[in-house]
Amino acid sequence: MGKSGKDNGKSEKSGVDGEGAGDYYAAWSKDVRECEEKYRVSREKGLSGDDVEKRRQIHGLNELEKHEGPSIFSLILDQFNDTLVRILLVAAVVSFVLAWYDGEEGGEMEITAFVEPLVIFLILIVNAIVGVWQENNAEKALDALKEIQSENATVIREGRRISNLPAKELVPGDIVELRVGDKVPADMRVMSLISSTLRVEQGSLTGESEAVSKTSKPVAEDVDIQGKKCMVFAGTTVVNGNCICLVTQTGMNTEIGKVHSQIQEASQSEDDTPLKKKLNEFGETLTAIIGAICTLVWLINLKYFLSWELVDGWPRNFKFSFEKCTYYFEIAVALAVAAIPEGLPAVITTCLALGTRKMAAKNALVRKLPSVETLGCTTVICSDKTGTLTTNQMAVVELVAMGSKENVLRSFTVRGTSYDPFDGEIENWPTGRLDSNLQMIAKIAAICNDADVGKAGHDISGHYVANGMPTEAALKVLVEKMGLPNELSSGPSSGHDGILRCTCKWNEIEPRIATLEFDRDRKSMGVIVNSRTGKKSLLVKGAVETLLARSSFVQLLDGSIREIDESSRNAILKSLHEMSTSALRVLGFAYRDDLPEFATYNGDEDHPAHELLLNPENYSSIESKLIFVGLAGLRDPPRKEVPQAIEDCRTAGIRVMVITGDNKDTAEAICRDIGVFGPHENISSRSLTGKDFMDLSTHDKEMHLNQSGGLLFSRAEPRHKQEIVRLLKDLGEVVAMTGDGVNDAPALKLADIGIAMGITGTEVAKEASDMVLADDNFSTIVAAVGEGRSIYNNMKAFIRYMISSNIGEVASIFLTAALGIPEGLIPVQLLWVNLVTDGPPATALGFNPPDKDIMKKPPRRSDDSLISPWILFRYLVIGSYVGLATVGVFIIWYTQSSFLGIDLSEDGHSLVKYSQLAKWGQCQTWQNFSASPFTAGDQVFNFDNPCDYFQTGKVKAMTLSLSVLVAIEMFNSLNALSEDGSLLSMPPWANLWLLLAMSVSFGLHFLILYVPFLAQIFGIVPLSLNEWLLVLTVAFSSNFN
Repeated sequence: MGKSGKDNGKSEKSGVDGEGAGDYYAAWSKDVRECEEKYRVSREKGLSGDDVEKRRQIHGLNELEKHEGPSIFSLILDQFNDTLVRILLVAAVVSFVLAWYDGEEGGEMEITAFVEPLVIFLILIVNAIVGVWQENNAEKALDALKEIQSENATVIREGRRISNLPAKELVPGDIVELRVGDKVPADMRVMSLISSTLRVEQGSLTGESEAVSKTSKPVAEDVDIQGKKCMVFAGTTVVNGNCICLVTQTGMNTEIGKVHSQIQEASQSEDDTPLKKKLNEFGETLTAIIGAICTLVWLINLKYFLSWELVDGWPRNFKFSFEKCTYYFEIAVALAVAAIPEGLPAVITTCLALGTRKMAAKNALVRKLPSVETLGCTTVICSDKTGTLTTNQMAVVELVAMGSKENVLRSFTVRGTSYDPFDGEIENWPTGRLDSNLQMIAKIAAICNDADVGKAGHDISGHYVANGMPTEAALKVLVEKMGLPNELSSGPSSGHDGILRCTCKWNEIEPRIATLEFDRDRKSMGVIVNSRTGKKSLLVKGAVETLLARSSFVQLLDGSIREIDESSRNAILKSLHEMSTSALRVLGFAYRDDLPEFATYNGDEDHPAHELLLNPENYSSIESKLIFVGLAGLRDPPRKEVPQAIEDCRTAGIRVMVITGDNKDTAEAICRDIGVFGPHENISSRSLTGKDFMDLSTHDKEMHLNQSGGLLFSRAEPRHKQEIVRLLKDLGEVVAMTGDGVNDAPALKLADIGIAMGITGTEVAKEASDMVLADDNFSTIVAAVGEGRSIYNNMKAFIRYMISSNIGEVASIFLTAALGIPEGLIPVQLLWVNLVTDGPPATALGFNPPDKDIMKKPPRRSDDSLISPWILFRYLVIGSYVGLATVGVFIIWYTQSSFLGIDLSEDGHSLVKYSQLAKWGQCQTWQNFSASPFTAGDQVFNFDNPCDYFQTGKVKAMTLSLSVLVAIEMFNSLNALSEDGSLLSMPPWANLWLLLAMSVSFGLHFLILYVPFLAQIFGIVPLSLNEWLLVLTVAFSSNFN
C-alpha cells in the first residue's frame, strides 16, 4: 500500500513502476500524450498483466488503509485515567480490605462494610462500560469513508475491455472507461470525452455547489483542486456523459485517501471538552484537599493508637494499637468517600442526556454527550455555505424579459428559496395574462429541460427535491410560478400530481422530437419541437454571451420580431453584468422558427436531418440566426432564517466564519445577504481564498483570524479548513465547525464541536461529527448554543449543590475526629447520601428555566472556573454549618434530655457528659459507669458491656446525624436554584421538578429507616415524632445561613 502523498495542491506521485516512491507528477498540467509516455501505456491497449503485477507490488491495492484502533483493554485502562475515578478506586480497595478484616474479626457490621466497596466498584464498572462504548464508536468515520469507494470499474488491459473489474485491483497507468452514474474508482486524468460533455458531482470532496464540467485539456500546475478540470477524483460521481481516463493515483495517494489520513490524524489529537478539563482540575484539587485532611485527622488522633515515653529526651517504649489504627484508617476512608461526589458523573450524564432530548426537539441530534456542554462556550462558528447558510436548492431570483422596444427590458423579482413551486411568487406578475414574450420564455424553460422536481419520501409531507441538474429544476419551478396564459389554463394536464402542471402542459402542446446536448464550447442546449403553428421550432437556453453572439433578432412583448442592434445588445449585456456582479448564474433564452432541414423531421433515424444531429459539431450552425427572448438569474439562495441567526450570534458574542469550496464572488454575495458582511462594507481584508490564507506567515494568519466580526474563506480545501480550525483552537477559541461533505470530515473531527448536515451530509461527515442537524439549518446551531449555555448554568447549579453537600460531610467527619467523639457517619451512609439522596435534587436542578438574556451575554471563557472564590467561600460557610449541625445533633442526643423544648428522653437512653463523650475510648477505666437500655421503634438495645453504648449504642445518634444531613441537603438544594439570587428572586416553584425530587429523596430516606433489612445494612433505626422535630428544627435553620 502506497503511503499518503503530500497535499500541496501542485503535485502528485507518478505511480509509475521504475520511479521512486518520492517522485511526483502533475498529470493535470500535462498533455494527454505526455501522460501516456510517463505512465508507459497506450489508451488503445492499456497495461499488460506483467505491468499490472509490478505496479501492484509497488503501490499495493487500491483501497484505504485500515488503521488499527486502540484495543479494548487499552480503552478500559483509559477510563481509569481520571483523578476522581482513581480516588474512588483507592477508596474501594481500602474499604474492601477493611471489610474483609472486620469479617475475619467477626464484627457485626460486615454486611454494611461490604456494601460500600461493591457499590463503588459497580459505579466504576458502569462508568468504564459507557466510556468504552463511546470511544469505540469514534473510528466509524473511517469505515464510512471506505463505503464511498467504488466497488467495480471498466478497464482496458492488453487490448481487451474488462467490465466489472474489482476497483481495488486498479493500479496507476490503468485505462478506465467512465459512464453516467459511475462512481469514480481512483484519481484519474481525463484522456478523451466519448460524449460531447462530461459532468461530475464532486461537491462532497471539493465543496462546490454544482456538478462540474470536465475536459481533457491540461490546466496550470499550481491550480487548486477545484481548478483541476481534467481530473476526476475517487469517490465522486459521473452525472452526465462518458469518457476514457488514465489512473494516476490509487489508495491512500488519492484525494479521498488524504482525507482519510487527515481524519485519522485529527482523531488522535482530540482534546478534552472544557467541562472534562474543569472536572479534572477539580479532581486534582480535591485529591490535594483529601490528602491534607486525612493527614490532619491522623495527626490529631495519633495519640489514640501510638504512644511513647521520653527517656533522656528521646522517645522510647512505643505502644501501638492496631485496632485503634484501623478505626482511624476507616475514618480516613470515610473522609475520602465524603469528599468525593460519587453521584456527580451520573448526574452530569443525566443532565446532558436531558439536554440532548431538548436539542433533538429543535432538530439538533447530539451524538456525543459532552458536546452539549461544549456548545455553551462556543466562541467561533465556522460554517460551510452550501446547504447550511443556503438552501442547497437553486432558485431563480430575477427574470428579465424584452419590453415594448428593442432596448427596453422588463425585470421581475422572483421570491422563494426552494424547489417547492408554491414557495414564493413573482412580484408584479400579470397572472393569466402572459404576453407572447413571457409565454416564449416559459415554453423554453419548460421544454428545453431534462430535470424533474418531486417530493422526497412516500408521503405528501416530504420536501421537494430535484432530479437532474439543479439549474434546470429551478427553471421548471419558475415555469410553475409564471403560470399558464388563460387560453391554456383550462383542461387537464397529465403527470406529476399537479406539482409541475404548467411544465407538463407546455410539453404536451409542443412535444420534443430531438435534443442538441449541452457542450462546453457552445455553452448551450437546444431542443427541436413540434410547435403549435405546425412548424418545427428550435428552443435554446445557455450562456447569455454565446446566445447573443448567435442571435440575429429579439422578440418584443407583443411577439413582434426586431433585428438586434447595438442598443438592444448593450441593454441585454448591461442586465447580464448587473446580475453577474450580484453573484447570480445567468441563463439566456432564444428560439428559431425557420428550420428548413428539419421541416419534415419527426425523429426518424432514416431522415437526412438525423445525420446532422449525430455530429455535435453541427449544433452551433443549427443554433444560429436565433431570436433572443430573455434571461434569468439563479443562485443557491440563503435560508430565510439565517440573517436573524447571524445577528443573534453577533449579540451573543459569537463570531461567524464562512469556509466554502465555492468561488469567491458567489460566497461574498451570500455573506453580504445574510449579514456576515455589511451591504457596502469593504471586505478586502476579510475575504480570502484558502490558497491566499495558506500563503500568509503564521503570525499574519493569526492576525487575520483575530479580527473582530465575520470572515470568509472561499475555494477552501480540506487542509485549509483544518489549518483554520487548528489555529483558532491555538488562539484559545472554542470552535464549532459545520460541514456536509467528505472534504469537511477532518475539520469536523478536529473542531471542539463538529456539526454535520443530516439531509445533505455524507455518512463520513456524520460519523466524524459530534452533532447532526436534522434540518441542515444554521439557525438550529444558534438555538443549540443557547440550549448549551442553559445546560451549563444548570450543571453549575447542581455541581455547587453537590460540592456544598460534600463539604458538609467532610466537615462533619473532620469535627468528629477532631473532637474525639464516636464516628457519627459511616462510609456506606455517606455513599447512600452522595449517590441516592442527593441524586434526584441534583438532577432536578438540570430543569432550571434558562435566563431570558442567555443569548445576550458573551460566551464564557473555556477556562472559567466552575466555582468562583466567592461561591467557594459561601459554600464553605454552609458546609461548616452542616458539619456543626450533624455533629451537634449527635452530641445533643448523648448529653441532653431536651432541646428547644423537644423532649428526647422518651426512649430511656442514658445521658453522659460531653467530657465523657470526647474520651469514650477510656471508658474501660471509668468507675461505676453504666448504660440503660433504650428503645428504637420495636427494638430494645441492651448493654452487657457499658462501653458498647458508644459503639452499638450510637445507632440512634447516628440516625439523627444522617437525617439532619439529608434534611439540610434537601433545603440546601433550594439555595442552588440561583448562583447569586435569593429564594425571593428565584422561588422554589420556579422549578417544580426540584420540589418533586426533594419528596423522592425524603421518601428514599424513610425507606431505609423503616424497612428493617435496609435499616440493618445502613446501621440506622426508626425515629420517633419528637426526634423528627429535632431533625427538622436543626436542618431548617440552615436555610437562613
